[in-house]
Amino acid sequence: MGYGLRLTKQRLSITAVTSKRRLILWLEILNFEGDVRTFHLLAGWILGLIFGVSAQISGFCLRQAICGQGGQRGSAIAIWLSALVCAVLGATLAHSFNLLSIETHRFVTPPLPILAISLGGLMFGMGMILTGGCVSRLTVLLGSGNLRALFVLLVFAIFAHATIRGVLAPVRLAVGNVTLDVPLSSIFDQPVILWSILVLLCVATALAILSARPKMSYVAFGCVIGLVSVGGWMATSTLLVDDFHPLPIQSASFTLPWSDSLFWVLASTSIPAGFGVGFIGGALLGSLLSATIRGKFRLMSFGSAPQTLRYFLGGALMGVGGVLAGGCTIGAGLSGIALGSISATLALVMIILGGVLVTHVIERG
Repeated sequence: MGYGLRLTKQRLSITAVTSKRRLILWLEILNFEGDVRTFHLLAGWILGLIFGVSAQISGFCLRQAICGQGGQRGSAIAIWLSALVCAVLGATLAHSFNLLSIETHRFVTPPLPILAISLGGLMFGMGMILTGGCVSRLTVLLGSGNLRALFVLLVFAIFAHATIRGVLAPVRLAVGNVTLDVPLSSIFDQPVILWSILVLLCVATALAILSARPKMSYVAFGCVIGLVSVGGWMATSTLLVDDFHPLPIQSASFTLPWSDSLFWVLASTSIPAGFGVGFIGGALLGSLLSATIRGKFRLMSFGSAPQTLRYFLGGALMGVGGVLAGGCTIGAGLSGIALGSISATLALVMIILGGVLVTHVIERG
């Protein structure tokens, strides 16, 4: 049994290398330059397109799972858990067969910036409730014609970029210096814990589906979204890697990609587009195509000045919070947890806590 498993792993590793060579060969045949950044851009665009279509059809949204009403909330929980299970299971299998190489990624390297993640997660969760959706959901809504989403995303991208490289960067550095040494950064190194968590997630997902009875097609699209995050990790860590021109390992995410997309739009002649820019572009196009074909494209705008102020505040909170937490509900909550990351798990917990707190305040008037 053990010999057979090792032989299967070796065959899959050989298959991964062969697939990478074939992919590069086909791209060269199609007159793509042998630049790995171009390949990352294309991979991000394809995965973003799949994400946009899947999220638009299924209504994939963590905010709805936190503060939705009745059956809508139960359905949102089931869809989100389905995506999480598929992401964790897919990444676990890919890692066990050497199709992932994420040992140097910040999600799985100590120490743990506990203050930044906790504070950022709370801020992001609060902003998510104020704006009517997290960044991924707003991206899909923008593709569906929602002009409020456009306003929030611009505010979000500006504040995120200011926190990464602008006037708020000193705040990020100061908060990030408060760290905690943890003996374990990723549960990939603890198979018993990992598979136990997977079993619990599968049970929770099954119970959520049986309780809410969502459309199974929506659950299937949720699974596709989970696999999109796995595809991003595989593409940028093993399949599309150039040892002479290394690029960051990335996957489905919206915080850094929206910041990069804004900067690229303003200075594209000096800043090349990469995986993140491609992913945002694909997500917008996918949601636009899906909404148009399904007759769901509707132009929407603000109804009052107080509503505009509320959305501005929510976008700013998500911009700063997403950077401090190390990602959004997708970047940390889905893609990060798929890697078994302790920091990403903490970020998602704090995002949910921030969302619950603001929901409670709003419900009390």
